[in-house]
Amino acid sequence: MSEQHNGRDRVVIISGPSGVGKSTICREVVKRLSNACLSVSVTTRAQGAGEIEGQDYRFVSKAEFERLVSEGYFLEYAEVFGSFYGTARDQVEEALAAGKTVILEIDVQGAKQVKVAYPDALMIFILPPSHRELAERIGDRGRDDEESAEARLGKSGTEIASGWQYYKHMVINDDLEQAVNEVIQFIKETQ
Repeated sequence: MSEQHNGRDRVVIISGPSGVGKSTICREVVKRLSNACLSVSVTTRAQGAGEIEGQDYRFVSKAEFERLVSEGYFLEYAEVFGSFYGTARDQVEEALAAGKTVILEIDVQGAKQVKVAYPDALMIFILPPSHRELAERIGDRGRDDEESAEARLGKSGTEIASGWQYYKHMVINDDLEQAVNEVIQFIKETQ
């Protein structure tokens, strides 16, 4: 990486439990900040209804994902609820070289890996207004069967505890507009 683009606060990590609204917040932030882009994660999970290949995720087989891991393709990767997710190293480096702020919507495991590569990355954790609200949001998404929804909800407590431990900024997504504005303000304060 060149000295001109050292990654200082140009890498923004946004994490939070399933169903908290990370994707919606990230999309809104990118719409409103002209110099920001969202890194598209690679995943082995099945493509969901309405998801667009290359825009929402890059969908690959487990064998392809393992090949990419062995080639050092990922800046970070993790297994989450039985599927693998990863961030393409070259995609992040190219965006940084172009002077962009790169937003990574990743879990806590991945965030710790990115923080090693980019120690000055801005870390923002999205919190639900309440456990009950989070349960409703997970159920309303209609993406998970009951067992998967329960697993996601069960993991949320651990994720939130990690958020308090590792993240500098916490945003409660009770009101979407307010949450988006808070994330944008944190990004602007550090640039």
